[in-house]
Amino acid sequence: MFAFFIVLIFGFHFQTNQFKYVGVTKCVSSCHKSERQGKQLEIWKNSKHSIAWKTLETDAAKIIAADKGYKEMPTEIPECIRCHLIGRDFTPEDLSATFEIQEGVQCESCHGAGSGYMKMSIMKDVNKSIENGLIIYKEINKLCINCHNENSPIKKDFDFESSWDKIKHYKP
Repeated sequence: MFAFFIVLIFGFHFQTNQFKYVGVTKCVSSCHKSERQGKQLEIWKNSKHSIAWKTLETDAAKIIAADKGYKEMPTEIPECIRCHLIGRDFTPEDLSATFEIQEGVQCESCHGAGSGYMKMSIMKDVNKSIENGLIIYKEINKLCINCHNENSPIKKDFDFESSWDKIKHYKP
């Protein structure tokens, strides 16, 4: 929670969204976890995205932050928070009470704030879901490079194809 106050202090802004981020638990509570739904929860849990926030709490992250000249903890640095949580700028008001920062890069980091499209009655209609905030990408690699790019302090040569193979989660 302290990180959210830092976000406010640093003036971290993103276009105010009419929808709120509800968190992975709301996204998968009754959906997106079964074999029929493509085991999306299991794929996410086994990915590095699910531990993205936790990596900011490590000694290695503290060293990287110090090497970059920061005195704050990585969990308090907007440039770190951005990619280890939502993948874009946000304000605390964009997060609902059910959103858990410890869950790292979650469903909504890619698919947009879910409060407007998480209901089954809306999810059954793709167009209605999109009208209510769901983001579907034609070129997913363009989303990934928002964080996996030369601005990352630990950038390795990002290979979209092999990385996507680890996290792709299509509904069968």
